[in-house]
Amino acid sequence: MKVRYLNSFILQFESMPAQDRRKVTGAVSGLLGFIEKRVRPPAGLGIKKLRKNLWEARAGIRTRVLFALEPGLVTFAFTGNHDEIRRYLRK
Repeated sequence: MKVRYLNSFILQFESMPAQDRRKVTGAVSGLLGFIEKRVRPPAGLGIKKLRKNLWEARAGIRTRVLFALEPGLVTFAFTGNHDEIRRYLRK
């Protein structure tokens, strides 16, 4: 399984406070464990399908991770709060 991080994800991630970055890192790790090893996803992730191959997971109360799933590839597209995710999707 390949993992790709878009620049939009990296830039947003780097601008977050350290506490939020830790939460996002934990969510990404939990997602990858779920996808690669088919283990049960952590309960707090709240994985939700937004579009055909586009998904959202919770990294905390206010923080979300937007990712795309394709055969053999997970692409992390963006991270931010609910409103930031909505704005990103409108682009």
